[in-house]
Amino acid sequence: MLCYAMLCSVMLCSDLSKLCLKSVIQYMYKNEEQTLGNGPLCSSYKCYCCPPYKQLALDNQDRTIRRLRAQLATERRVLAATKKELKETQVTLEASHKSNHVECHQKFQARIHEAEDSMQAQHLLIEALVDEKDNLLQTIHDLQEANNAPAPFDGDWEEEPEEEPEEIEDIPLGEGEIDDD
Repeated sequence: MLCYAMLCSVMLCSDLSKLCLKSVIQYMYKNEEQTLGNGPLCSSYKCYCCPPYKQLALDNQDRTIRRLRAQLATERRVLAATKKELKETQVTLEASHKSNHVECHQKFQARIHEAEDSMQAQHLLIEALVDEKDNLLQTIHDLQEANNAPAPFDGDWEEEPEEEPEEIEDIPLGEGEIDDD
C-alpha cells in the first residue's frame, strides 16, 4: 500500500517534483508493483505541495515556533530567577560568614581578656603574698631581737666542702662465688 509519506518523499526528493500531483500519483501507482507490491494508493494521503496543505504546514510550523519561543522564555525566566536566588544566597552566605567571623573574633577577644584578668589577679595575689612574707620575716626579726636570739636565716648558704668517697678495694673472687655485677 502506498502511503502519504512515500508520496511526499518522492515529490520532494526526486526529479518528479516538477510534475503535477496527478501525474506523480499516476506514476507512483503505475510503479507500485516495483516498489511496494500490489495494492491501491492510501486513501488518507495529504500533499504539502498543494496550497491548502501548505497553509496547514505553515500554521503547524508557526504553532511549533510560538510554543518553542514560549518554552525558551519560560526557561529564561527560570534561569533569571535561579541566578537571582543564587546571588541572594551568596550575599546571605557572605553576611553570615562575616557575622560568624566577627562573633568568633569577639569570643577570642573575650578569652584573651579573661586570661589577662586571671594573670593580673594572680600577679596581685603573688605581690600580696610577697608583702605578707616580708611582714612575717620582719615580725620574726623583731621578736628575735626582743628575745636576744641569733639573727634569722638570711638566705645565703654556706657550702660545705665535698668529701671524696673512699675507694673500695677490689677483692678477687674465689672459687664458687658469684659476681653480681
